[in-house]
Amino acid sequence: MNENKIIIFDTTLRDGEQTPGVNLNIEEKLEIARQLEEMGVDVIEAGFPASSDGDFEAVKAVAQAMEKCSVAGLCRSVAADIDRAWEALKYARHPRIHIFLATSDIHMQHKLKMMPEEVFEAAVASVTMAKSYCDDIEFSCEDASRSNPAFIYKIIEAVIDAGATTINVPDTVGYAVPDEFASFIRGIKENVPNINKAILSVHCHNDLGMATANTIAAIQQGVRQIETTINGLGERAGNCSMEEVIMAITTRQAHMGVSTDIDTTQIYPTSRIVSEITGVPISITKAIVGDNAFAHESGIHQHGVLSNPMTYEIMTPQSVGKTESVMVLGKLSGRHAFSDRIRAMGFEMEREEINKAFKIFKDLCDKQKRVSDEEIAQIITDHCIYAQAKAI
Repeated sequence: MNENKIIIFDTTLRDGEQTPGVNLNIEEKLEIARQLEEMGVDVIEAGFPASSDGDFEAVKAVAQAMEKCSVAGLCRSVAADIDRAWEALKYARHPRIHIFLATSDIHMQHKLKMMPEEVFEAAVASVTMAKSYCDDIEFSCEDASRSNPAFIYKIIEAVIDAGATTINVPDTVGYAVPDEFASFIRGIKENVPNINKAILSVHCHNDLGMATANTIAAIQQGVRQIETTINGLGERAGNCSMEEVIMAITTRQAHMGVSTDIDTTQIYPTSRIVSEITGVPISITKAIVGDNAFAHESGIHQHGVLSNPMTYEIMTPQSVGKTESVMVLGKLSGRHAFSDRIRAMGFEMEREEINKAFKIFKDLCDKQKRVSDEEIAQIITDHCIYAQAKAI
């Protein structure tokens, strides 16, 4: 494996489905899974097979359908979950059993009601059992970022010896900040003697709005798998957004020094498919895929973009699968963008007539938020010398 390649583990179908109000049926999961594979995702977490018969059948269907990527099923560190996961995953060309167990004091005491020694034994036993089914085993230390580092080191070393091939370090409740999370990852690499026998992964939530930043910080410390969702879907404030971290890696590749196999031109179409199927709208200001991500209204910005897009766009809309930038005409727009728009609409006008139309346009902008192309055309036909404003 290329040591600078980042493995993209997508959990839209599992953690993304835990978004309140989202419930995906088998056909919907298959449609999203096929699009994820087309995109170049390395691992698709298809669901939690033991959670319901429906999810079991969905994981099984995705496992059967995928041709290139690995398919993972989530399970708790209990035998029944692992058996059930394997029953669904055994049809996959590249199956992965993903086991999780909480390691923080608050989770062990109040949720699991287990002592650390019991958690340690359960982790090792579950990985050993899963390894009897397949070679690709991922172990997640749930709530790792709030766990005692010494306990994390001990349990990671033990589950790697038991056969875990990927170790996932989740910031389950989005509690970490980037420098702290980077230090935590660095501590694992320095204090787990057999860590080089497994791929280190992170799974960051966005409760403090830092999921992408924490994921980037972890990559810079040598993490080589990241767990993400399309549009940042997931529990509470969601997960690390795939489109954000992928374009951060792509746009700042010289600085990051890593790469992925993702076809970035599939980002925007995939985002729209997931939004339509899940019914979760995309904020207009959402990075990369929001309606305003490549939209410009300020006159200064519009002039710059029309002269050279790189003045205000650090990536092209085409690079993420969008057709073009959008010049939004409003009260902050300048004459340059206005002139460009009326030419695009098919009008040829003298400078004096453009200035007259622009003045009327700006007056109208003070009265309403947006002015449509139809309203601009009406301004021209009503107020300009139409003989000099010939439609092409």
